[in-house]
Amino acid sequence: MPAEPSSHRPSLPAAPIPALAESELNQPASRTDLFISFTLLALQGFGGVLAIVQRELVEKKRWMTREQFVEEWAVAQIMPGPNVVNLSMMIGGRYFGLGGALAALAGMLAVPTVIVLLVAVAFNSVAETETARGALRGMGAVAAGLITATGLKLMAALGRNAMGLPVCVALATFTFLAIAVLRWPLGWVLLGVGGSACIYAWVRLGAQSGPGGTLPRGGAV
Repeated sequence: MPAEPSSHRPSLPAAPIPALAESELNQPASRTDLFISFTLLALQGFGGVLAIVQRELVEKKRWMTREQFVEEWAVAQIMPGPNVVNLSMMIGGRYFGLGGALAALAGMLAVPTVIVLLVAVAFNSVAETETARGALRGMGAVAAGLITATGLKLMAALGRNAMGLPVCVALATFTFLAIAVLRWPLGWVLLGVGGSACIYAWVRLGAQSGPGGTLPRGGAV
């Protein structure tokens, strides 16, 4: 007798999440929504919030497009203070002004601060043990993996950058080598590489907006 067909079908790979258009975006309903959303986001950020913030703000809540996230995250990184706190205040301020910025800031800091203080008190008694040190090293490796995965996911947004994908990849590679390999001071790298990138992007945008000026496909910001 012929064998019966298996009832288990091979699983298909998940389809990639399509890029959002600005017309498809949502927005926070209120300052309370901002506070609760950023509190929940902060409580998920073990090892750094970058691995979570893009998924929550772009893919789930749809408050911003992937391209907007990349651009605003870049601004948040070069400003003083924690990157994700800067980003939360930028988003809150965009929708509800100063009150929205303060609500987002409170969401990012209030509950996590209490938890960190409690954990610090509890961890103080075991901080010198080899088990605790090993656990911290393990969590550090996981955090690095999460950040790397998020960076790879966001690379698709660079295809719509004004500078073009090849230039963006070259700048990212040079920045990595300068910081991680050559150990150049961060301030000089930001001024040199970041300043050069800003000037080049400004020139490209001028070419796009000028008479007859065009950019390669996908080269719009």
